[in-house]
Amino acid sequence: MTKPPLGFVPDPLLLPLSEILPSRKTPEGLLTSRKFKQIATSIEAVGLIEPLSVGKPDRSGQYILLDGHTRLVALKQLGFEKVPCLVATDDESYTYNNRINRLSSIQEHHMVRRAVERGVTPERLAKALDVDISHIIKKLNLLDGICPEATELLRDQTFSPNLGAVLRKMKPTRQVECVELMVSTNNITVSYAQALVAATPSNMLVGEIKPRKIAGVNADQMAKMEREMGNLHEQFKLAEQSYGQDILNLVLAKGYLGKLMANEAILRHLTKKHPDVLNEFDGIVRMVTLDK
Repeated sequence: MTKPPLGFVPDPLLLPLSEILPSRKTPEGLLTSRKFKQIATSIEAVGLIEPLSVGKPDRSGQYILLDGHTRLVALKQLGFEKVPCLVATDDESYTYNNRINRLSSIQEHHMVRRAVERGVTPERLAKALDVDISHIIKKLNLLDGICPEATELLRDQTFSPNLGAVLRKMKPTRQVECVELMVSTNNITVSYAQALVAATPSNMLVGEIKPRKIAGVNADQMAKMEREMGNLHEQFKLAEQSYGQDILNLVLAKGYLGKLMANEAILRHLTKKHPDVLNEFDGIVRMVTLDK
Protein backbone atom coordinates (compact mmCIF):
# COMPACT_ATOMS: atom_id res chain seq x y z
CA MET A 1 0.00 0.00 0.00
CA THR A 2 1.44 3.37 -1.02
CA LYS A 3 1.36 6.35 1.30
CA PRO A 4 -0.97 9.20 0.26
CA PRO A 5 0.88 12.31 -0.91
CA LEU A 6 1.25 15.20 1.49
CA GLY A 7 -0.90 18.25 0.83
CA PHE A 8 1.90 20.64 1.79
CA VAL A 9 5.66 20.87 2.18
CA PRO A 10 6.46 19.71 5.76
CA ASP A 11 9.03 22.42 6.55
CA PRO A 12 7.65 25.99 6.82
CA LEU A 13 9.27 28.74 4.78
CA LEU A 14 9.99 32.19 6.19
CA LEU A 15 8.48 34.47 3.55
CA PRO A 16 8.38 38.30 3.33
CA LEU A 17 4.86 39.65 3.73
CA SER A 18 5.31 41.57 0.48
CA GLU A 19 5.49 38.27 -1.43
CA ILE A 20 2.15 36.96 -0.08
CA LEU A 21 -0.99 37.88 -2.05
CA PRO A 22 -4.42 37.51 -0.38
CA SER A 23 -6.94 35.45 -2.36
CA ARG A 24 -9.93 37.46 -1.13
CA LYS A 25 -10.79 40.97 0.03
CA THR A 26 -10.62 41.95 3.68
CA PRO A 27 -14.19 41.97 5.10
CA GLU A 28 -15.60 45.31 6.20
CA GLY A 29 -15.30 45.93 9.92
CA LEU A 30 -12.61 43.29 10.40
CA LEU A 31 -10.17 45.66 12.13
CA THR A 32 -12.74 46.55 14.79
CA SER A 33 -14.05 43.01 15.37
CA ARG A 34 -13.38 41.15 18.60
CA LYS A 35 -11.92 38.18 16.72
CA PHE A 36 -9.31 40.37 15.01
CA LYS A 37 -8.35 42.03 18.29
CA GLN A 38 -7.88 38.64 19.94
CA ILE A 39 -5.70 37.37 17.10
CA ALA A 40 -3.59 40.54 17.06
CA THR A 41 -3.16 40.47 20.85
CA SER A 42 -2.24 36.78 20.77
CA ILE A 43 0.41 37.32 18.09
CA GLU A 44 1.83 40.28 20.00
CA ALA A 45 1.97 38.32 23.27
CA VAL A 46 3.19 34.84 22.21
CA GLY A 47 3.94 35.15 18.49
CA LEU A 48 2.35 33.38 15.53
CA ILE A 49 1.32 29.86 16.58
CA GLU A 50 -0.11 28.52 13.30
CA PRO A 51 1.81 29.25 10.07
CA LEU A 52 -0.02 30.72 7.10
CA SER A 53 -0.93 28.39 4.23
CA VAL A 54 0.12 29.51 0.75
CA GLY A 55 0.15 28.04 -2.73
CA LYS A 56 3.18 27.46 -4.91
CA PRO A 57 4.86 30.64 -6.19
CA ASP A 58 3.88 31.98 -9.59
CA ARG A 59 6.32 33.17 -12.27
CA SER A 60 6.84 36.48 -10.50
CA GLY A 61 7.65 34.76 -7.20
CA GLN A 62 4.38 35.72 -5.49
CA TYR A 63 2.59 33.25 -3.18
CA ILE A 64 -1.22 33.11 -3.13
CA LEU A 65 -2.57 32.98 0.41
CA LEU A 66 -4.91 30.01 0.97
CA ASP A 67 -5.57 30.32 4.70
CA GLY A 68 -4.74 32.95 7.30
CA HIS A 69 -6.12 36.20 5.87
CA THR A 70 -6.98 37.64 9.28
CA ARG A 71 -3.57 36.69 10.63
CA LEU A 72 -1.90 38.32 7.64
CA VAL A 73 -3.70 41.61 8.27
CA ALA A 74 -2.76 41.45 11.96
CA LEU A 75 0.89 40.75 11.13
CA LYS A 76 1.02 43.73 8.80
CA GLN A 77 -0.58 45.96 11.43
CA LEU A 78 1.95 44.80 14.04
CA GLY A 79 4.88 45.60 11.75
CA PHE A 80 6.11 42.09 10.94
CA GLU A 81 8.27 41.79 7.82
CA LYS A 82 8.46 37.99 7.48
CA VAL A 83 6.16 35.13 8.48
CA PRO A 84 6.45 31.29 8.52
CA CYS A 85 4.28 29.67 5.83
CA LEU A 86 3.32 26.16 4.81
CA VAL A 87 3.48 25.77 1.02
CA ALA A 88 0.61 23.67 -0.30
CA THR A 89 1.14 21.16 -3.09
CA ASP A 90 -2.52 21.48 -4.18
CA ASP A 91 -3.85 24.71 -5.59
CA GLU A 92 -7.02 24.89 -3.50
CA SER A 93 -8.12 26.37 -0.19
CA TYR A 94 -10.93 23.96 0.77
CA THR A 95 -8.64 21.86 2.99
CA TYR A 96 -7.41 24.65 5.24
CA ASN A 97 -9.70 25.49 8.16
CA ASN A 98 -12.79 25.84 5.97
CA ARG A 99 -14.44 22.71 7.35
CA ILE A 100 -13.37 22.34 10.97
CA ASN A 101 -15.03 21.36 14.23
CA ARG A 102 -14.76 23.97 16.94
CA LEU A 103 -13.43 23.00 20.36
CA SER A 104 -15.99 22.07 22.99
CA SER A 105 -15.97 23.93 26.30
CA ILE A 106 -14.45 20.96 28.13
CA GLN A 107 -11.67 20.66 25.54
CA GLU A 108 -10.90 24.35 26.10
CA HIS A 109 -10.83 23.69 29.85
CA HIS A 110 -8.28 20.89 29.42
CA MET A 111 -6.12 23.06 27.15
CA VAL A 112 -6.12 25.95 29.64
CA ARG A 113 -5.33 23.62 32.54
CA ARG A 114 -2.53 21.94 30.59
CA ALA A 115 -1.02 25.31 29.71
CA VAL A 116 -1.09 26.41 33.36
CA GLU A 117 0.45 23.11 34.48
CA ARG A 118 3.30 23.73 32.03
CA GLY A 119 4.05 27.11 33.56
CA VAL A 120 1.94 29.58 31.59
CA THR A 121 0.33 31.99 34.02
CA PRO A 122 -3.40 32.82 33.78
CA GLU A 123 -2.43 36.47 33.36
CA ARG A 124 -0.39 35.67 30.25
CA LEU A 125 -3.19 33.53 28.82
CA ALA A 126 -5.68 36.32 29.39
CA LYS A 127 -3.39 38.79 27.63
CA ALA A 128 -2.77 36.43 24.72
CA LEU A 129 -6.50 35.82 24.22
CA ASP A 130 -7.48 39.44 24.94
CA VAL A 131 -9.97 38.45 27.65
CA ASP A 132 -10.39 39.31 31.31
CA ILE A 133 -8.41 37.07 33.67
CA SER A 134 -11.66 36.08 35.42
CA HIS A 135 -12.71 34.38 32.17
CA ILE A 136 -9.53 32.27 32.21
CA ILE A 137 -10.06 31.39 35.89
CA LYS A 138 -13.62 30.24 35.15
CA LYS A 139 -12.39 28.03 32.30
CA LEU A 140 -9.61 26.71 34.54
CA ASN A 141 -12.06 25.73 37.31
CA LEU A 142 -14.88 24.74 34.97
CA LEU A 143 -15.22 21.13 36.16
CA ASP A 144 -14.49 21.65 39.86
CA GLY A 145 -17.39 20.15 41.80
CA ILE A 146 -18.98 18.59 38.69
CA CYS A 147 -19.45 14.81 38.86
CA PRO A 148 -17.85 12.59 36.16
CA GLU A 149 -21.22 11.49 34.77
CA ALA A 150 -22.36 15.07 34.14
CA THR A 151 -18.93 15.91 32.69
CA GLU A 152 -19.25 13.04 30.22
CA LEU A 153 -22.67 14.31 29.08
CA LEU A 154 -21.20 17.77 28.45
CA ARG A 155 -18.05 16.49 26.75
CA ASP A 156 -18.95 17.55 23.20
CA GLN A 157 -21.06 20.59 24.08
CA THR A 158 -20.29 24.31 23.95
CA PHE A 159 -21.53 26.36 26.89
CA SER A 160 -20.73 29.37 29.04
CA PRO A 161 -17.94 29.06 31.65
CA ASN A 162 -20.50 30.36 34.18
CA LEU A 163 -22.48 27.12 33.87
CA GLY A 164 -20.07 25.25 36.15
CA ALA A 165 -20.74 27.61 39.06
CA VAL A 166 -24.48 26.90 38.76
CA LEU A 167 -24.18 23.11 38.43
CA ARG A 168 -21.89 22.74 41.43
CA LYS A 169 -24.67 24.07 43.66
CA MET A 170 -26.41 20.72 43.20
CA LYS A 171 -25.52 17.23 44.35
CA PRO A 172 -24.17 14.74 41.75
CA THR A 173 -27.48 12.92 41.19
CA ARG A 174 -29.30 16.18 40.54
CA GLN A 175 -26.44 17.41 38.34
CA VAL A 176 -26.87 14.42 36.05
CA GLU A 177 -30.65 14.88 35.87
CA CYS A 178 -30.35 18.56 34.98
CA VAL A 179 -27.58 18.06 32.42
CA GLU A 180 -29.56 15.27 30.74
CA LEU A 181 -32.54 17.58 30.50
CA MET A 182 -30.47 20.49 29.13
CA VAL A 183 -28.71 18.33 26.53
CA SER A 184 -31.94 16.62 25.44
CA THR A 185 -33.72 19.95 24.98
CA ASN A 186 -30.62 21.54 23.39
CA ASN A 187 -30.79 24.38 25.90
CA ILE A 188 -27.44 24.40 27.70
CA THR A 189 -27.64 27.91 29.08
CA VAL A 190 -26.92 29.50 32.44
CA SER A 191 -30.47 30.90 32.76
CA TYR A 192 -32.02 27.45 32.21
CA ALA A 193 -29.61 25.90 34.71
CA GLN A 194 -30.54 28.58 37.25
CA ALA A 195 -34.22 27.77 36.72
CA LEU A 196 -33.48 24.10 37.36
CA VAL A 197 -31.60 24.99 40.53
CA ALA A 198 -34.54 27.10 41.70
CA ALA A 199 -36.84 24.10 41.20
CA THR A 200 -34.49 21.69 42.98
CA PRO A 201 -35.49 20.42 46.46
CA SER A 202 -33.24 21.62 49.29
CA ASN A 203 -32.05 18.09 50.04
CA MET A 204 -30.56 17.91 46.51
CA LEU A 205 -28.52 21.10 46.95
CA VAL A 206 -24.97 21.32 48.24
CA GLY A 207 -24.66 22.94 51.66
CA GLU A 208 -28.10 24.54 51.56
CA ILE A 209 -30.26 23.69 54.56
CA LYS A 210 -32.55 26.71 54.87
CA PRO A 211 -35.26 27.18 52.21
CA ARG A 212 -34.10 29.48 49.45
CA LYS A 213 -35.80 32.83 49.06
CA ILE A 214 -36.56 34.21 45.62
CA ALA A 215 -38.12 37.62 45.16
CA GLY A 216 -41.85 37.35 44.42
CA VAL A 217 -42.04 33.58 45.12
CA ASN A 218 -43.36 32.24 48.42
CA ALA A 219 -42.72 28.81 49.96
CA ASP A 220 -45.91 27.24 48.55
CA GLN A 221 -45.14 28.45 45.03
CA MET A 222 -41.58 27.14 45.33
CA ALA A 223 -42.83 23.72 46.43
CA LYS A 224 -45.27 23.65 43.51
CA MET A 225 -42.47 24.59 41.11
CA GLU A 226 -40.33 21.74 42.43
CA ARG A 227 -43.16 19.23 41.95
CA GLU A 228 -43.93 20.45 38.43
CA MET A 229 -40.27 20.34 37.44
CA GLY A 230 -40.03 16.77 38.75
CA ASN A 231 -43.14 15.76 36.80
CA LEU A 232 -41.81 17.46 33.66
CA HIS A 233 -38.53 15.58 33.95
CA GLU A 234 -40.32 12.23 34.33
CA GLN A 235 -42.59 12.94 31.36
CA PHE A 236 -39.64 13.97 29.24
CA LYS A 237 -37.77 10.74 30.08
CA LEU A 238 -40.84 8.68 29.13
CA ALA A 239 -41.22 10.55 25.83
CA GLU A 240 -37.52 10.09 25.13
CA GLN A 241 -37.78 6.32 25.63
CA SER A 242 -40.65 5.96 23.15
CA TYR A 243 -39.41 8.55 20.62
CA GLY A 244 -37.69 6.07 18.31
CA GLN A 245 -40.68 3.73 18.13
CA ASP A 246 -43.06 6.67 17.60
CA ILE A 247 -41.00 7.94 14.67
CA LEU A 248 -40.96 4.46 13.12
CA ASN A 249 -44.75 4.22 13.46
CA LEU A 250 -45.17 7.63 11.84
CA VAL A 251 -42.94 6.65 8.91
CA LEU A 252 -44.96 3.47 8.35
CA ALA A 253 -48.25 5.36 8.65
CA LYS A 254 -47.10 7.98 6.17
CA GLY A 255 -46.12 5.31 3.64
CA TYR A 256 -49.41 3.47 4.08
CA LEU A 257 -51.48 6.63 3.66
CA GLY A 258 -49.47 7.49 0.57
CA LYS A 259 -50.53 4.21 -1.03
CA LEU A 260 -54.16 4.80 -0.05
CA MET A 261 -54.14 8.27 -1.58
CA ALA A 262 -52.75 6.81 -4.81
CA ASN A 263 -55.90 4.64 -5.16
CA GLU A 264 -58.40 6.59 -7.28
CA ALA A 265 -61.47 4.81 -5.82
CA ILE A 266 -60.46 5.57 -2.23
CA LEU A 267 -59.55 9.14 -3.14
CA ARG A 268 -62.93 9.64 -4.83
CA HIS A 269 -64.78 8.19 -1.83
CA LEU A 270 -62.91 10.41 0.67
CA THR A 271 -63.49 13.48 -1.49
CA LYS A 272 -67.27 12.92 -1.51
CA LYS A 273 -67.90 11.49 1.96
CA HIS A 274 -65.03 12.62 4.22
CA PRO A 275 -63.31 15.76 2.88
CA ASP A 276 -62.05 16.70 6.37
CA VAL A 277 -60.32 13.32 6.74
CA LEU A 278 -58.89 13.71 3.24
CA ASN A 279 -57.32 17.04 4.20
CA GLU A 280 -55.68 15.46 7.25
CA PHE A 281 -54.37 12.51 5.23
CA ASP A 282 -53.08 14.85 2.54
CA GLY A 283 -51.22 16.91 5.14
CA ILE A 284 -49.54 13.81 6.55
CA VAL A 285 -48.51 12.53 3.11
CA ARG A 286 -47.10 15.91 2.10
CA MET A 287 -45.15 16.23 5.35
CA VAL A 288 -41.48 16.84 4.60
CA THR A 289 -40.13 16.12 8.08
CA LEU A 290 -41.86 14.33 10.93
CA ASP A 291 -40.99 16.97 13.54
CA LYS A 292 -43.33 19.58 12.05
